Amino acid sequence: MIKVGEVMNEEIITIEDNEQVSHARNLMLKYGYSRILVLNQEAKLVGIVTEKDLTRKMRANSPKWKRRPIDKISIHRVMTPHPVTISSQRELREAVELMIKNNISSIPVVDEEEVVGIITKLELIEFYSKKFSSKWKVIELMTRNVITVNENHSIGHVISIMEENGISKIIVIRDKEPVGIITPANISFADIEDPETGVSIEKIYFLRPVEGKSKRNVREVSLLTAGDIMKNDLIKIHQDEDASHAADIMVKNNISGVPVVENDELVGIITRTDLIRGIQ
Repeated sequence: MIKVGEVMNEEIITIEDNEQVSHARNLMLKYGYSRILVLNQEAKLVGIVTEKDLTRKMRANSPKWKRRPIDKISIHRVMTPHPVTISSQRELREAVELMIKNNISSIPVVDEEEVVGIITKLELIEFYSKKFSSKWKVIELMTRNVITVNENHSIGHVISIMEENGISKIIVIRDKEPVGIITPANISFADIEDPETGVSIEKIYFLRPVEGKSKRNVREVSLLTAGDIMKNDLIKIHQDEDASHAADIMVKNNISGVPVVENDELVGIITRTDLIRGIQ
């Protein structure tokens, strides 16, 4: 039986619960991590904060703290408290079951109240790509009902669709063909006041590749569309390919889902969640 400790990542990023959200966000950008563990003064785990938390919670209109600029928000206001944990000695399939049951993508690994690592869907699909070659075809694991938007939909509409459907990524289509994807990884929101009028204006901060480098752009939400911020160098996969190939693509490109096509038309999406179900 494979144990969690054999697959988990021992390299973790932590932050104290009295720090500000801006510090967590900077750490994510600096180290390329999508989640940070939150510890109290006694170095005990009290929460976890993810890119999805920042995208969702910082966009809300109330209460008042959610309308503050990002550098004025305490991390404990947006973190998920009391996260699900697992021991390094538990079986790997138990981690998979916990992720699926709780609809989460990572689990801190805790032994005797000490954080010793983290296991995420990334570690699980790395394991999948090595151990489950030729077991499943993409069509057998993929999600067929794909939520999509088009390039002209506003980013506000995109985020609303993602929240309503409980999804962390959305495919952008043009005439039934997938042309881009949007995830929480490149968007974070902050409500700020116009210095002249004092009126709260929501702006979006996003990173977009420009000549091989990431460049920060700022625009008012009302001016943004899905086409503005989508990742358009889209990797696709055919439904008859081996699912382990999808796992390899996700690992090598650090992405969480791959659109599935037939004759260039979108017929599904295969995600990390779909793949880890294959481990069960």
